[in-house]
Amino acid sequence: MLQLPGAFFRLIRWPNLVFIFLTQVLFYYLILLPGFGGLPATSYPNKLTLLLFCLLSASSVLIAAAGYIINDYFDLNIDRVNKPERLVVDKIIKRRWTILWHWILSGIGVLLGFYVSWALRNPIVGLANLGCVFLLWFYSTTFKRKLLIGNIIISLLTAWVILVLWVAEVRVRADEPYREIIARLFKFAIVYSGFAFILSLIREVVKDIEDMAGDEKYGCRTMAIVWGVNVAKVFAGTWLAVLTGALIILQFYVLQKAWWPLILYGVVLLDLPLVWILRKLYQAQTKRQYHVLSNVIKGVMLAGILSMLLLKLF
Repeated sequence: MLQLPGAFFRLIRWPNLVFIFLTQVLFYYLILLPGFGGLPATSYPNKLTLLLFCLLSASSVLIAAAGYIINDYFDLNIDRVNKPERLVVDKIIKRRWTILWHWILSGIGVLLGFYVSWALRNPIVGLANLGCVFLLWFYSTTFKRKLLIGNIIISLLTAWVILVLWVAEVRVRADEPYREIIARLFKFAIVYSGFAFILSLIREVVKDIEDMAGDEKYGCRTMAIVWGVNVAKVFAGTWLAVLTGALIILQFYVLQKAWWPLILYGVVLLDLPLVWILRKLYQAQTKRQYHVLSNVIKGVMLAGILSMLLLKLF
């Protein structure tokens, strides 16, 4: 019985949920709020207040937690091969309880999303969060076992963690000052969500290589299985090169503004680690090496998100 709380938190991947919440808090406080700081209240109706932000973030976290649960529910046999030491479903928490928790967390998350939509007069947020629940369900039952589409779905959902905050602020009827601000904020949303999308896609491919044994045994058609490990490495490596190049171009733009702390941060904590990952990716041979790469990629994503803190200096 004492195992249950810890097992439940492992099941919902609590560190990942903290990461989601942290990402949204930083984007809300360091980008969205400062962006609208000088806009008169009459030009900014039904704004995303602190209460609504908390409810929207709770919706995101609960839907993500439910997604992790349903993924482990349908991946039970695969996980018995890939990570038997970390099994929770059917080993500590019975399957009927896991599916029940999935529906409870999904239901609360969707209801919160629709309430925020109603308060903001913006139906997209609630409908999109409902769509996320269905995507996570079909990802776990079907798309995860398909070539590339499952990787893309998870990467899009990762990007949505940031984009949902920008979408929540969009108003169809607004004056010119508001439209200018929302357009400027869109650039920040695209930069950070694009960064999250590409890194998530790379990590998903690396994890597929790491989990080949169980995936192949149970009929999954991941890139590493269908096209081979070398092709999967080239795919991930190409996106690593694209992301590194995009960051360097962005840093040259920042260089014109002489934002030296931000440039130094990007070089040390983003560019150099990405180059290291690219080098180690082509050298990796063992399951342990791919697992280390997956964790380092997650660390780089965290460093990218934390770069929002430096924006307060300028």
